[in-house]
Amino acid sequence: MWPRVDGMRGLELGSPGAVRDRLNALVLAGEKRATTVLLAEYAEEAEGMDHPGERQALLDNDGRRVATLEITGVATHLFGEVPWEHAAAEGEGDASVEEWRAGHRRYWAEAGTPVDDATPVVCVAFRVLEDG
Repeated sequence: MWPRVDGMRGLELGSPGAVRDRLNALVLAGEKRATTVLLAEYAEEAEGMDHPGERQALLDNDGRRVATLEITGVATHLFGEVPWEHAAAEGEGDASVEEWRAGHRRYWAEAGTPVDDATPVVCVAFRVLEDG
């Protein structure tokens, strides 16, 4: 189960450490407005799908809330069919959807969960409601 903070489901972006710090900074700067989650993670964590209007606590490396997010969109895609609009909204500086896919493949492979074009993923869009 994902952590709960202030009555909200917690969102922990990336891996703990520098990656999470960088991604959270992008969210707080308004550059990162989306993330991608492996569909299998919801079942593994016994979690329901995100839904528009849901509020989530963006968490730092110590599990503290650094912002409150509102989910604005949720779509399930095969990894190889994630649209550029979503990849660009992740705000991580990728120049193309191919570059975005390569970076995400690397990330998930290093985490022990290799993906291919047929892997189902959930594309989650959000907006910052308030910091801290």
